[in-house]
Formats: sequence, structure tokens, C-alpha cells
Amino acid sequence: MITITSSSNPTIKMIKSLYRKKDRWDKKLFVIEGVKIVDECINSGYPIEFIVYSEQLFNVDRGEKLFNKISSLPNVICVPDKLFNEISDLETPQGILAVIPFKIHELEEIEVDKKPFIILLDRVQDPGNLGTIIRTADAFGIDGIVVTEGCVDVYNPKVVRATMGSILRLPIYHHSKAEDIIRELKEKGAVVYSTSLEGKEFIQNVDFSQFSLLIIGNESKGVSSSLESYADKLIKIPMVGKAESLNAAVASSIIMYEVLRQRLNKIL
Repeated sequence: MITITSSSNPTIKMIKSLYRKKDRWDKKLFVIEGVKIVDECINSGYPIEFIVYSEQLFNVDRGEKLFNKISSLPNVICVPDKLFNEISDLETPQGILAVIPFKIHELEEIEVDKKPFIILLDRVQDPGNLGTIIRTADAFGIDGIVVTEGCVDVYNPKVVRATMGSILRLPIYHHSKAEDIIRELKEKGAVVYSTSLEGKEFIQNVDFSQFSLLIIGNESKGVSSSLESYADKLIKIPMVGKAESLNAAVASSIIMYEVLRQRLNKIL
């Protein structure tokens, strides 16, 4: 176990740099913070570059238990509470964080014969929305998410927190050109759906049991017209109230539940 007390230490500087998107992507590293997600990371066997803790850890629920778990691990760093607060992104730090590598997924990993359901995000920019979509996709057994140019960075600390650990489990594919990805998946046999207020079919009448790609659009502008043109079907959620639309996270969650419902019915 290593002790660091200076904010000018290269490791401390490196951690601080990871709160900038460019540095995260240059190093292919990001920060997870808090007892729950660090514990999940360890339990899942996800690779860890190093763990940083301070005495604050012993004052939070399950903190001492987690310390006992990390004390035998390599690359564990102890810092004073004051220094930990400098590198923390939480308003109320729990005294534990870890630096972990990106897990890069390639489209070739998608097992087409298993008829996966994939979500493609088009310019989703709110960190809370993206984190919630990832968390919900993990809960409902969605097979992966494609994040395209114009979306908020998946490894933004606010996104990571909102995933509640699901970012460690769900396959996430990063591609700049959404059109290229849609064409590639269509060639592999995917049926492409796009959410749209102009949709002709309600989601409960769509067969989601086949290999599917769902496009979810920007919070205020929806799916761009260029991507919508690739859709085999425009679909919508039935609504009887006066609200004109739902936000991206809520809409995608409702559709993901419908996907799960249909697929469970096929099994049962």
C-alpha cells in the first residue's frame, strides 16, 4: 500500500486530468467513485489500475468491509481526507475511488444469430439521461448501446454515477458516424426502428423478438431526419394525456420494458 500526501504527485495530477474528456480518451481511463460501484467493480473482476482511499471510508456504510477487501490488493493508495476531497467529484465524498480502463467493444462482437436488441443514441447530451438509459438497458437485458458523435461522453463522471454500476456490465460501442453503423447492422440483418411522434405503429404492435436496432434521439429535437430515413419503421409510445412527448431516458425505458415483455412471453 502506498501513501501520497502531495497534490503535486504525478498520480494525483493524472486522476484530476481524467475529469477532462480529452485526457480520458487519450489515456483510455476513467474514474469510478463510491463504495457501491468500487465494490461491484472488484466483485466483477473488472480490471483496475489503482484504488485511492482516505480515512473517510471508515465513516460510511460498508466502508470498513470494503477496506478489508482492498487492503490485500495491489496498487492501493492512501491519501489524507483533504487531498481526497481535491480529487473527488462528489459533494459528499465517501473516501474511495478507482481508476479503471475503458472496455472497448467492437460491432463484430454482436452475436447476430441470437437476435440481439441494440440501442443507438443520436445526440443524447444530458448525462443523467445517458446514465439512466445504460442502467435501464442493463436491468432489462438489452444487448448493447451504440453511442455516436454528438452524445455526451459515456465516461463523464455524472454519466458514470447515473449508471449505478451498469457501465461495468453493459456492452457499449463507440462510433462517430451513426449512418455507417446503421448501414452495417442493416446488412447483418437488423430491423431498424426510430422513435417518432409521426410514427404509425405503437410499440406494443411491433415485433421486437427479431434482431433489432432502435434509434433514440436528442432530448429536444428527437432523431435527426438523416437517421430517421434509415428506419424500417417509425414507432411511438401510446399516450392519452396532454404531454406532447417524453424525455429520452423515459421513452427508451418504456420501449425497453416492452422488448423484455415480448421476449419473456416468447420464452414462457
